[in-house]
Amino acid sequence: MKNILKIIGVLILAFVGYVAYMLANPVSPKETVGYNSDDLSLEVVYSRPYKKDRLIFGPEEKGALVPFGKYWRTGANAATTFETSSDILFNGGKLPAGKYALFTFPYEDSWTVTLNSESDVFFAVSQPDTKLDVLKTSVDVGALEKPLEQFTIEFSKDSLVVNMSMAWDKTVLSIPINQ
Repeated sequence: MKNILKIIGVLILAFVGYVAYMLANPVSPKETVGYNSDDLSLEVVYSRPYKKDRLIFGPEEKGALVPFGKYWRTGANAATTFETSSDILFNGGKLPAGKYALFTFPYEDSWTVTLNSESDVFFAVSQPDTKLDVLKTSVDVGALEKPLEQFTIEFSKDSLVVNMSMAWDKTVLSIPINQ
């Protein structure tokens, strides 16, 4: 009986150690990117998966990791969040200040980008409740010259517009943000 308890104890310790290691060293590391000016702060928290020689965007029947027309939590591990300190125009649509879950439906020529008020979902494996969608917009996609190995979200300033870009593999899209 004592040997069985020892074995169970060792298995529990190994499991706890594995979980702690995976939380401290995720395969898709967590990233926080932001933009700050005198009157506007923007922040995106997301996890950054790697390409690893996989087909990223494409038809489901070809084995794409992110199939065209299907819900994507826009990153890995947890729901991607987008937070703004002020009311903004997000790709021309009015978005009140607040924190939102950001998810997408990629297509070949454009993506549907949705901001949802349920921002505290951890894994976000299933599609969010669409009744809580605050903004839904269509964004044209472009092509990168060289494939990008790791999913990346960045902010850049261009005159009066802040652009939030999302890029991975050979795909890039840019979302203009105005006050």
